[in-house]
Amino acid sequence: MTEATPIINIHQAPTTRNALDAVLYEGAAKLLQVAIEAEVAAYIEAHAAERDEEGHRLVVRNGHAPVRNIQSGLGPIPVSRPRVDDRRVDEHGNRLRFESSLLPPYLRRSKSIEELLPWLYLKGISTGDFSEALQALVGPDAPGLSATTIVRLKKIWEDDFATWSKRSLAGKRYVYMWADGIHCNVRLEDGKPCILVVMGATEDGKKELVAVEDGVRESEQSWKEVLLDVKARGLETGPELIIADGALGLWKAVPQVWPDARHQRCWFHKSGNVLNKVPKSVQPKMKDALHEIWQAETRDDATAAFDLFVSKFEAKYSKATACLEKDRDELLAFYDFPAEHWKHLRTTNPIESTFATVRLRTTRTKGAGSRAACLAMVFKLAQAAERKWRKLDGHALLGDIIRGVIFKDGIKVAA
Repeated sequence: MTEATPIINIHQAPTTRNALDAVLYEGAAKLLQVAIEAEVAAYIEAHAAERDEEGHRLVVRNGHAPVRNIQSGLGPIPVSRPRVDDRRVDEHGNRLRFESSLLPPYLRRSKSIEELLPWLYLKGISTGDFSEALQALVGPDAPGLSATTIVRLKKIWEDDFATWSKRSLAGKRYVYMWADGIHCNVRLEDGKPCILVVMGATEDGKKELVAVEDGVRESEQSWKEVLLDVKARGLETGPELIIADGALGLWKAVPQVWPDARHQRCWFHKSGNVLNKVPKSVQPKMKDALHEIWQAETRDDATAAFDLFVSKFEAKYSKATACLEKDRDELLAFYDFPAEHWKHLRTTNPIESTFATVRLRTTRTKGAGSRAACLAMVFKLAQAAERKWRKLDGHALLGDIIRGVIFKDGIKVAA
């Protein structure tokens, strides 16, 4: 006999929601309950053949737990988790238990809410104002999100970050790395006003967050410490190519740690640096000329466009042309890698796009953030974004890069 699902009053949601919100809310509540019931049914069916000496099933239904609310972006969603009586034991005599992947025992808020909290913190919402801010976003009923809860969550995130920062990187291989310094208004300890971020592309093309640390104005010593720490945690082989802006500290540190890694300067940053050295009236024309360089089909075409840029603008804007010309080789390094990868390699956009909203807190809370809290919040935001990062286009070609296959103008050179 199939046990009836307990009746849950989904109409106890806040009365201020409009008709569309009400439909979405009701659908979400029903869908969550149905999914959990199905998960339990599948678990019991999978162990239906396991019985005791008297022939009784070892895994059976055992009613429902009391209804509880899960705080979500739609408001508090009521749900009742089916209980499972699992009388099996493992080889050590420990009782086995059913654990729902959809509704862990102590879950009180959805992951979307978890990701919202660090974002609010970094945008300048102080701890005491979280409840008010969340009520405006998810409705007036936001239980369990008091200032005390936020403080406790921040401590958990700080512990998560500390554990993540010490994780082993043994066996990892990052073919490409992007590095950037994220400047912020938060007063970090010991006079460290920026956050150093490293991302990497694995052998299968997956982008991963590698390191997040605070530093002294992107200095050589700060970057060297970050790279040496990564190496000390088991990253034996350095990247084939590192992509970053013109921060001298990084480029002085990289050869000391990974002398064989090639350098690619970010075209986005370099273009901005060049254009800042000329009047605004000249910038559109100069921007088009820069575009002709990094969008060229071959290195020879890019070199020709490079030379043309210098000859056109050097007489009047020598500071702009000198700024570009001093990094010629590093700006064109991407031509020696697969054309499918070029759009990933020409800029530090993988980092820039992730941290665009982390620049960081408003003047309202300027100076109020601790080093540990700031780093933990940045880490949580990046971790949330990491789940949505796409693999590199043409990631199958990464194996060729590792094997030392030569590419010319983005095309594989026959052996």
